Amino acid sequence: MKLTRRMALVTMALMAAGFASAPMTASAADKLMVIITPSHDNPFFKAEAIGAEARAKDLGYKTLVLVHNDDANKQNELFDTAIARKASAIVLDNAGADATVAAVKKAKDAGIPSFLIDREINATGVAVAQIVSNNYQGATLGAEEFVKVMGEKGDYAELVGKESDTNAGIRSKGYHDVIDQYPELKMVSRQSANWSQTEAFAKTESILQANPKIKGIISGNDTMAMGAMAALEAAGRKDVIVVGFDGSNDVRDAIKAGKITATVLQPAHRQAQWAVELADQYLKTKSTGKPEKISMDCVLITKANADKLETFALSK
Repeated sequence: MKLTRRMALVTMALMAAGFASAPMTASAADKLMVIITPSHDNPFFKAEAIGAEARAKDLGYKTLVLVHNDDANKQNELFDTAIARKASAIVLDNAGADATVAAVKKAKDAGIPSFLIDREINATGVAVAQIVSNNYQGATLGAEEFVKVMGEKGDYAELVGKESDTNAGIRSKGYHDVIDQYPELKMVSRQSANWSQTEAFAKTESILQANPKIKGIISGNDTMAMGAMAALEAAGRKDVIVVGFDGSNDVRDAIKAGKITATVLQPAHRQAQWAVELADQYLKTKSTGKPEKISMDCVLITKANADKLETFALSK
């Protein structure tokens, strides 16, 4: 009895001194922010992850950065990991507008809010926030520049992103709502290269062989634009105009070198940071103070302002 009483007294003393382990463990778990994006091989997604992780750490969160490689099944497994780790919030650039809805709902049911960046899902009221670039506005900017440098006429091709990605369709629509107003601009090929530089290289090679008079290529993202540029260089075709979309450092350098004409900057780094800030506010107040869907305007990048572009951000 004396030993039991002594142990009880020691336990009470440790708890009073703040050495109880359970609350510390819970506190650590409550401070975890999970960041999930497509592959960091694409500098756009890498910039998202870097921006989100840095801001989360600034705000005092532990972070777990994961990659789904545009695989919805892999993404589902990563959500299970986040739930098992008792994450406070998830920041996500998703793996499919339809395929992601169930995973985000699963996290919500587990008490974990999700904050989406770059790509929307085909549901509302499931994620707390969906922050996306104004892809249509950005596409019209790129298309207007494309029309201008093409001289409003000539054969051209379009490289489209992953068909299951909402952004691919929105950007293509923005391009065509502008370009299709010019009857002397003729699209001779439209092919999906799935956001991939390797696929874009191969598709561009085929397009060039079938359409030797081609004058321009408009691309749904910068990674595909770089693939098109490489294929054009390999074919000795310095006369073909290329316009991209994203605002990567690689394309910035190609614009400065005169190999690519223009791109459209979408602010990946700031978008990811804002998602973290909204998550932090929501966890503290149960409200972001914003509507679920938030749009950020894009900026046209040409030789005139390429020097100001760095890691998906434009300096003043």
